[in-house]
Amino acid sequence: MRRGCEGRRSDRAQDVLDRSAPGRAPAQSVVGQQLAVNAGGAPPPDSVEFLDLHFARMELDQAARWVLAALAAPRFKYVVTPNVDHVVRLHNNAGAPWHAAFVAAERDADLCINDSRILAKLAGLSGLSLPVVPGSDLTRILIEAGVSSGTKVALIGGRDTDAAWLQSQLTTAEVLHFEPPFGVLHDPDAQQSIVDFVEAEQPNLTLFAIGAPQSEIVAHQIRERGKARGVALCIGASIEFLTGAKRRAPRVMQRMGLEWAFRLLSEPRRLWRRYLIEGPPIFAIWWRWRGARRGVTSPPP
Repeated sequence: MRRGCEGRRSDRAQDVLDRSAPGRAPAQSVVGQQLAVNAGGAPPPDSVEFLDLHFARMELDQAARWVLAALAAPRFKYVVTPNVDHVVRLHNNAGAPWHAAFVAAERDADLCINDSRILAKLAGLSGLSLPVVPGSDLTRILIEAGVSSGTKVALIGGRDTDAAWLQSQLTTAEVLHFEPPFGVLHDPDAQQSIVDFVEAEQPNLTLFAIGAPQSEIVAHQIRERGKARGVALCIGASIEFLTGAKRRAPRVMQRMGLEWAFRLLSEPRRLWRRYLIEGPPIFAIWWRWRGARRGVTSPPP
């Protein structure tokens, strides 16, 4: 899908973008040892290590500026936005066939920012300051800020209506849409089809809307091949929130860390397992991580 007309930049987005914005090394789990060896062999500058991930200390405006600056990167970069679901998958799914690839994708990301207020609260209980940069808010700011005329933006996944909406917002850009086959996570051919599309089209901004961990895994594959440019962002359901196809929690619930409850009530049949079964182990993971930092190995109470 390729369309173009007049561009615009919202005052709200511009306001966000214009804002100014020692101790013993802790013990690490096996996953932590894997994640600690990132693309450059060391944690990125100004980062905080939490639950065996190195999160950048960035606020929303800083992250948006980082992504916008990377649009012209000659070498492909990608951004990951871990939440509770990501962390649980990293720690509790070591036997899954995709696990090693997911660990590598999170480990090697050019930018890792926290997408969870629950993770931020657990970090606070550990004496760490972990900014929250919701992926949906970052996507919104990038779209409202606009991009330069002639910029290529690729939407991987989503519906034709999502791509049409994106084109209506980024009217001076060339919006491309690719719908991969179902089952990307377990289908190497489907993954390769995405890689081939990005390498052939050479977008400046690639938005992965195919879910985790497949978005991160494919982004990592593209980066490692070294044949693409620009920057990619794994956005989950951000476009659906922005178009109104799905409702986000009210701001007060977001600030209280209860967005998960709102989503559960909105889509109980789809999300009950994620939030009631798969998510709660985050507390045991945090407890073990905290104990490892202190040299304590006792299980949680």
